[in-house]
Amino acid sequence: MDRRAFFSGAAMTAVAAASVSKVAMAALPEPVTQAKPDTMPPLVPHTGRPYNPVVTLNGWTLPWRLNQGVKEFHLVAEPVVREMTPGFKVNMWGYNGQSPGPTIEVVEGDRVRIFVTNKLPEHTTLHWHGQRLPNGMDGVGGLNQPQIPVGKTYVYEFVARRPGTFMYHPHADEMTQMAMGMMGLWITHPKAKHPLIDEVQRDFCFLLNAYDIDPGSMTPRIMTMLDFNLWSWNSRVFPGIDTLNVRQGDKVRIRIGNLTMTNHPIHLHGHEFMVTGTDGGPVPKSARWPEVTTDVAVGQMRQLEFLADEEGDWAFHCHKSHHTMNAMGHNVPTMIGVDHRGLVDKMLKLVPDYMAMGERGMADMGAMEMPIPDNTAPMMTGTGPYGPLEMGGMFSLLKVRKDQKPGDYKDPGNFKQPPGTQAFEWTGSLPEPARFQAEADGTSTTPPAATVRKPSGHTGH
Repeated sequence: MDRRAFFSGAAMTAVAAASVSKVAMAALPEPVTQAKPDTMPPLVPHTGRPYNPVVTLNGWTLPWRLNQGVKEFHLVAEPVVREMTPGFKVNMWGYNGQSPGPTIEVVEGDRVRIFVTNKLPEHTTLHWHGQRLPNGMDGVGGLNQPQIPVGKTYVYEFVARRPGTFMYHPHADEMTQMAMGMMGLWITHPKAKHPLIDEVQRDFCFLLNAYDIDPGSMTPRIMTMLDFNLWSWNSRVFPGIDTLNVRQGDKVRIRIGNLTMTNHPIHLHGHEFMVTGTDGGPVPKSARWPEVTTDVAVGQMRQLEFLADEEGDWAFHCHKSHHTMNAMGHNVPTMIGVDHRGLVDKMLKLVPDYMAMGERGMADMGAMEMPIPDNTAPMMTGTGPYGPLEMGGMFSLLKVRKDQKPGDYKDPGNFKQPPGTQAFEWTGSLPEPARFQAEADGTSTTPPAATVRKPSGHTGH
């Protein structure tokens, strides 16, 4: 890249370019890694222009160093082990110890330099999904740049030209590298008050991703195109996904990026939201409308905003029902209504651990301790204050509390509904259906017999 163009805009351009070219490249920023799958506290900026940081669900923000006015980051592409939920670990590829990689946060107008070191067993690149930047920095291997060989470090330099939510991922052997979990979020904050970007008290972000992992194994199948069995947020499945904890009355923003192979209708209970941003930037206010579900298509980002004014524990999930389950089997037959009673006793003599599945529906799977292979997440799991939640995959909770302190992201525990505000069992008498009363009064009418046309052309009743 032309360094004079990179540092243009001031009288000191030439001096700055010369000093950075000699000094900044002399040593790499230290690569910071993170192995814990917990939601890390927001990274308050210590240098550069101030901004309100995001909270990455079950993730973290990558620190930077400021070098001659340039924000420098160091990403290391490498094999990692990701814990998708307690007791279930998966071999993935990611960045700086995790998949997805750390979130990168900058401010509109920042000059940015990212060092990318390749510790994978094959070449790679990095594409900055949605960014406006010089063509040679776009990261499409073979088109914009040579691939990054194994063991080598490449440098990307550009100016963060517009605010918004973006993503990063390889543009080299994408089928393998993205299926193995290589992706991350990029947030560019506005440099000043923006007419289309409101100030919020809580700003969450996460990526939608999916994997096909055989029960009991640790490595995703990279050739799968549609039949994934694990649908995740930031490579975590419920109940391993952290809750989104907010103070009642907070203005909340949630940024969601989709790098799976299908769309996801994301649904929030108890509140209405506006879609205020996409990959292309802020949505004009005249184009917004209230929603409780919004579809996030493949390769898209959606930014939701709402006022958290209803106290309680509110479900937040993908509305495709199979995407709120874990370790599904695609070829399991439907056994609803099949009486297994005579068969079970015989099967238990041959297979001591045999268990009948699905004759009354699948809800039993959420309550029973069904034996599963090691290193596998139960299909329907999670426990609430009133019993099994029977969920998995892309599911979490928005926890709204009036006594949650500003800036406090700790889980407040289960919500206790005030007296008189919870569904309850009715034990009184039940009114008879209206049709029974009509029959007793002799006022009911018998519908006419249906006329059936037979193949011969004759009609019958």
